[in-house]
Amino acid sequence: MSQITEEDYLDEILRTYAGPPDFKSKMALAALGLAGETGEVIDQVKKHLFHGHEVDLAQMKDELGDVLWYFMLVCQACGFSLADIMSANVAKLRKRYPYSFEVVQSIHLPAAHPEREETDEK
Repeated sequence: MSQITEEDYLDEILRTYAGPPDFKSKMALAALGLAGETGEVIDQVKKHLFHGHEVDLAQMKDELGDVLWYFMLVCQACGFSLADIMSANVAKLRKRYPYSFEVVQSIHLPAAHPEREETDEK
């Protein structure tokens, strides 16, 4: 199969989406679907780390595709493109970690954890 565009993928999502077309229904299905499919990915990792299983890459690819389907349904419902999400995430990460990830910055993130600003006990 040839590479598909984001627009093609969204068309496929809407073709296979069977719920009502309203925002609330799309968001509910997407959130529940993300939780379930992410759980499938987590289960593969758990089995690999703690049960001695090899990671089934074909199944992992399949589950990640399901995660992407629900993720893109949320994006579509909210009017976001994948590029919008990626750009916003990169901007957030560059602000948070201007040079590279640092544990100290991660622990002391007032923007992400405003409740920590004055209440952290050392």
